[in-house]
Amino acid sequence: MKKILVLVILLFCNCAYSQVAIIVHPEVPVDSLTKTKLLDLYTGDLRKWQENLPIIAFDLKPKLEIRNEFFRLLGKTSSRMKSIWLKKMLAGEGNPPAALADEISILRKIASTPGAIGFVSKNIVNNSVKEIVLKE
Repeated sequence: MKKILVLVILLFCNCAYSQVAIIVHPEVPVDSLTKTKLLDLYTGDLRKWQENLPIIAFDLKPKLEIRNEFFRLLGKTSSRMKSIWLKKMLAGEGNPPAALADEISILRKIASTPGAIGFVSKNIVNNSVKEIVLKE
């Protein structure tokens, strides 16, 4: 019984993460990222893609479940990410990603912004952006 319960929990966790799509502008020269590198992009530790293309990260406004799923995927809570961004701002090392109101806004912004990266629900991804494969 315990094995079945663990299996159900693991399947649920994988389903939640599998609903998050990491998307980039079609010209971003990357097709996959590790979770560590993705976290580095979102904390501002990495600032450029290959070929000196600036990384422009986008976030969603708080209170959206897909945002919580994205941060869980990174192994962080939204409050921990806020703390990281606040430290960077106070140290003069950058600002947090711009937070947009909804997933459609993120999809449009990434499609029109070279170097952009963001996240949305998998079911709204279209061919105006490129979905990144997340590697372990």
